[in-house]
Amino acid sequence: MRVAGLFAGIGGLESGLTAAGHEAEALVESWTPAATVLAARFPGATLRGDVREVESLPAHDLMTAGFPCQDLSQAGRTAGIGGAKSGLVDNVFRLMDASATPTVLLENVSFMLRLDGGAAMTRLTAAFEERGYRWAYRTVDSLAFLPQRRQRVFLVASRVLDPAEVLFADEAMPTESETDLATHAHGFYWNEGIRGLGWGRDCVPTLKNGSTLGIPSPPAILLPSGEIVTPEIRDAERLQGFPADWTRPAAEIGLERLRWSLVGNAVSVPVARWVGERLARPGTHDRGRDRDLAEAARWPLAARFDGTRRHGVAVSTHPLRHDRPGLTDFLAHPGKPLSLRATEGFLGRLRRTQLRLPVGLLERVVAHGERRMEGRPAPPGRRPATRRAAE
Repeated sequence: MRVAGLFAGIGGLESGLTAAGHEAEALVESWTPAATVLAARFPGATLRGDVREVESLPAHDLMTAGFPCQDLSQAGRTAGIGGAKSGLVDNVFRLMDASATPTVLLENVSFMLRLDGGAAMTRLTAAFEERGYRWAYRTVDSLAFLPQRRQRVFLVASRVLDPAEVLFADEAMPTESETDLATHAHGFYWNEGIRGLGWGRDCVPTLKNGSTLGIPSPPAILLPSGEIVTPEIRDAERLQGFPADWTRPAAEIGLERLRWSLVGNAVSVPVARWVGERLARPGTHDRGRDRDLAEAARWPLAARFDGTRRHGVAVSTHPLRHDRPGLTDFLAHPGKPLSLRATEGFLGRLRRTQLRLPVGLLERVVAHGERRMEGRPAPPGRRPATRRAAE
């Protein structure tokens, strides 16, 4: 398919689709750091800026849009689909109408299924139905492909194919292996600790985009050695499925501090590749998974519209099961030890929380803080192996 990508960011959707055999014809992105990355990584695509100023697009078969999530995310403004940022999705429908787009792929945070009683999904699906599109959406966890827990909604709407045969043809049941602090790495949010940890067993929690000023907010990783580190930016890129240094073009124009925001805002590449492969070769949807959506109190994790009727769909968040390395083995670059100040802040929150903490976590945080205070190295133990940056 020929792809026109709106709100393209650093090209996560388009990278995955390209790997599946599709071709990016045009990309629309207004944020300079992201547009700089796109220009370097997709030199053959036409690059345009503010979507509000785009009147038409080159001929295409698939329009993609990872439209802004700031107004929809639990960590963001939660202003809803009508917010200044997320409301820009209206331009998707404007350009669809102008181009007679056959198929559309949208991506956004799963919280939009609950925000304002699901008003965002209600608005999107109604807009597609009014235009004669069948649609399907599915909540997919990047953990099926990479050691990052990241649930996002992928919605396919089309006039020429059945979206259910794209999104529901594959299913694997999520599994979580037993881990131990002495043998496996565990990820968490070091800047939280009162109401939650984002605790990830052999994985990191969702990578975030940091502050609006470009201050990074990487998760922490407790290594089997007892050392607590934050991942290096090249590993953050890899945790999203990009090659290491994918966002380096932004650093080359003096915007190194924004690389975390670029990565945190991105779409996981292998998830997009899976969708792209099914767009090229649709499978079969088992209608035995359909449920009566009219009886649902809210939007489920997956649903579809067959042109006449809406259905909830009982399907997991894991399309496939990949044999992937553990988090310790995945990391290719030495992380940055969590600072004494950050450690003390996190420790203070842990001591006040009512959360049930993993056994041994508090003691390891205390030990890490003592080593940072005394300038001592971490004890011997498994640390990330050095690998080629291109992996």
